[in-house]
Amino acid sequence: MSGQSASPGASTLLHQLPARQAARQAQATALWWRGRAIDYGTLNKQVLSLAGRLAGTGVRGDRVAVLAWNCPEFVALIYAVPASGRILVPLNARLAPAEWIYQLQAAGVTTLLGDADLLQPLLQHPDFPETITVIDLHKDYVSWLETGPVGTLPPAAADDPVWILYTSGSTGRPKGAVLTHRSFMAGLHSAALGRPVQPNDRYLYPFPLFHVAAHNVLLQHQHGAAVILCRSFDATETLHACRELQVTTMSLAPTMIAMLLDHPQFSRADLSTVRTIGYGASAMPETLLRRLLAETDVGLCQSYGMTELSGSVAFLTVTDHQRATQERPELLQSVGKPLPTVEIKLVSDTAQACAPGERGEILVKASQCMREYWQQPAETADALRDGWLHTGDIGRFDTEGYLYIVDRKKDMIISGGENIASREVEEVLRRHPAVRDCAVIGLPHPRWGETPCAVVQLIADTSDAALDDHCRQWLAAYKTPKRWIRVAALPLNAAGKVDKPSLRHIYGENSPGH
Repeated sequence: MSGQSASPGASTLLHQLPARQAARQAQATALWWRGRAIDYGTLNKQVLSLAGRLAGTGVRGDRVAVLAWNCPEFVALIYAVPASGRILVPLNARLAPAEWIYQLQAAGVTTLLGDADLLQPLLQHPDFPETITVIDLHKDYVSWLETGPVGTLPPAAADDPVWILYTSGSTGRPKGAVLTHRSFMAGLHSAALGRPVQPNDRYLYPFPLFHVAAHNVLLQHQHGAAVILCRSFDATETLHACRELQVTTMSLAPTMIAMLLDHPQFSRADLSTVRTIGYGASAMPETLLRRLLAETDVGLCQSYGMTELSGSVAFLTVTDHQRATQERPELLQSVGKPLPTVEIKLVSDTAQACAPGERGEILVKASQCMREYWQQPAETADALRDGWLHTGDIGRFDTEGYLYIVDRKKDMIISGGENIASREVEEVLRRHPAVRDCAVIGLPHPRWGETPCAVVQLIADTSDAALDDHCRQWLAAYKTPKRWIRVAALPLNAAGKVDKPSLRHIYGENSPGH
């Protein structure tokens, strides 16, 4: 367990970050976007203009959703929505329209800004709420911004909510984690301790802005660094950016790192300016780490966190990675040591503290913890007990204080960095008239880490394609099982529950990543 310390600057509000840099260095680059530099002065003007327009619409506390791929307008919204006294609801662009509609309705969204290609299938869905004002970010945005009423920006407090970020959970339906100015800024403070930012950094960000990983963008702005924003990850474009813009640091998934090293145009010189690469979501294979260290001079840093924690609470540092290659390869399976800004403890099923080496649920107490799940008091009470966030992850500490994640209590599959709740997929599958029962498990995959596999017990014969089509009506493509296994009966454990560890063992033997 580590001790919690107060985060300096905790009174700073999220939307003040670009304003502070604009006052200090207005002409310094805040964003690189498709070869164009946007300085802090310009970004701050965009934020203020957008915040005023939002403040002239509706009332304080309204929820404003964004459904878009990465773009400068998305970054401006991250700051402008809380500046206007509203709450941002970022929607995962990879979901299906039915999933978006659930989140829009659950959050009570009044305004939606987004990309035309994402908005079109949503607006055509029969259940889309007609009361929501919709703005195409790249068509109607300028006229909406320049011709509508402008309001006065309201005062803001540290405990005001800034984001409702929906996260997959064990209950099947996503829950809206409410992050506040205080929790978000505390998360930035923790991240800076785990992975320090230098003011002259050029940070490449290829992950979606609708994930909590977007805190990394804000972290750079807090310290006056420049962010090279990618619409999405592309190995060719990433190598080009590293060469042309002298990238100093970036965040990548292990699969992305492998794609860079495997690129036919890759050379050691491409990453010569890169000091560190941060990664998360899945462990770094030792073979990939050794290859990266042999072919580049880059340092690696891993972190452990989640949406409910506004970012990360433990880091496996560059020094830890170096030590792993020299004397302790098992450290690569660790997520590092807890930061001094948080308290982490492990407890058994009987709520007893776990000694080093013993497995237990990971509990976190920190200023960066979410405030609640939006309008879900029972789920909030279950997750936040006596000031501790119950993560649902099972971990163990070694004798040196390194934390290892050994299981996911919430039965979560992590594929390509995306969380997939098994129960959510199972509930959709059980609606199919041919399915008597099912179990969805994650199986190893060489590129994505894991992919969802459905083990189904059928009432009547049906094809893989029919099951696939059924799932895609309700679920994102990445949540839809990639492998279908038919069984006469699902195995049960002593408690009468489906024995998923047994299924993983049986079918994992023949998976592509085994």
